[in-house]
Amino acid sequence: MSIGPRLSDTAFPARITFDEANEALAQARRAAASAGPEIDLSGLTHFDSTAVAVLIALRREAPHGPAFKGVPPNLRKLAGLYGVETLLFGPNA
Repeated sequence: MSIGPRLSDTAFPARITFDEANEALAQARRAAASAGPEIDLSGLTHFDSTAVAVLIALRREAPHGPAFKGVPPNLRKLAGLYGVETLLFGPNA
């Protein structure tokens, strides 16, 4: 299953929903591995709570790994709803 257009194999997915969870996680891992100190989430345009789970998985695999920037406001709200906004986006989230 394709998760939609990508800029490259190392771009963060633009779409993360339950239907694309496994492929989105694999693509997010590739993006995280090549991202440097920050992962830009501004291209994430279509998501559900699966996106929060993907970000938690990335954070668990690299607790001091890349920071997330360009967080869509609704993703920030969703993370807050689940009580993980600070875990994912830092204490100033």
